[in-house]
Amino acid sequence: MDFDFSDDQAALRDAVQKWVEKGYGFERRRATVAAGGFDRAAYGELAELGLAGVYVSEDHGGLGMGPVEAMVVMEELGRGIVLEPLGQTFVTSGVIGAYAPAELQAAWLPRIASGEALVVLAHQERGARYRLDRVSATAKASGQGHTLSGHKNLVPAADQADAFVVPAQLNGQTALFLVEAKAAGVKTTGHHTQDGSRAGDLVLTDAPAQLITTDGQTALEHAVDIGIAAACAEAVGVMDKTLAITAEYLNTRKQFGVTIASFQALRHRVADMKMQLELARSMSYYASLKLNAPTGERRAALARAKVQLGQSMRFVGQQAVQLHGGIGVTDEYIVSHYFKKLTQLEMTFGDTLHHLGEVSARMQDTAGVFA
Repeated sequence: MDFDFSDDQAALRDAVQKWVEKGYGFERRRATVAAGGFDRAAYGELAELGLAGVYVSEDHGGLGMGPVEAMVVMEELGRGIVLEPLGQTFVTSGVIGAYAPAELQAAWLPRIASGEALVVLAHQERGARYRLDRVSATAKASGQGHTLSGHKNLVPAADQADAFVVPAQLNGQTALFLVEAKAAGVKTTGHHTQDGSRAGDLVLTDAPAQLITTDGQTALEHAVDIGIAAACAEAVGVMDKTLAITAEYLNTRKQFGVTIASFQALRHRVADMKMQLELARSMSYYASLKLNAPTGERRAALARAKVQLGQSMRFVGQQAVQLHGGIGVTDEYIVSHYFKKLTQLEMTFGDTLHHLGEVSARMQDTAGVFA
């Protein structure tokens, strides 16, 4: 299999890399965290590069690209630990483009691609523990549309988003809806997350909603898998930069008159970090390449990828902090922010133990077929 990137993909990587290096330095990120964890101007700059339209067809003003291009973008954003939730844009534009009726696509996809509208997935509920089949929010028909009631938590940029993709129970099964933030019956509250980004709660009380699809379980699983692939790619970028920062520190810090990079034991630990990074990179590629596979195959592949990424993130983050010593956990030093990002990504869209259980269950199902 050819893993070389095309000229267009390489150009895309170069454009994002330049923006991160020149337009999203550590001081800008710190200022964004201090201001609440989301910068609409920064998100607009990403949209100006065309990145909000990666999953949007050219007919709707997007780039008409796909999972590999999204992976390339998220890796570079991970290196800059960018706070703005572009991965959420991939999730919602992907699911709207694949499942929504033509009128809804025409109304929202051009706005998403241009950066005019930030649309995020609001699916998590207290007590669900990453289970996508546990949905307490309810929907009911109302005139020509529907109304939703329920409470979603840990919604990315909840109080900054323009609309939400929301799963809810309709006639005994999960359906997927789009709810505008300014609609009646919609209340949002925001807070910081561990990595400094913004999330919050979404409370719906008979809020008007547009139906995306009645096959909500299938669409929700697809949406989450897009999110997992984006998180895996972002984590590769975060780990890559974490390793680079750690190696630079070891080549600078001196003990006993020599740089500590000359100590064999520490060199072995860096080598182990590199090995975990490359394992994670391979599984990130695997995840992105499997996004268009049949549902069962895709779900199993994304669970496997998240297990490896979770293990690699934990190892690389912990080793980086330990090799830095006390400075590695100070807010003033950048590696602590990479560690926080890795910790949060490990739990995003299901933690390692959750996905290990998913992998185990699918293996048992397969064994039963051939028993």
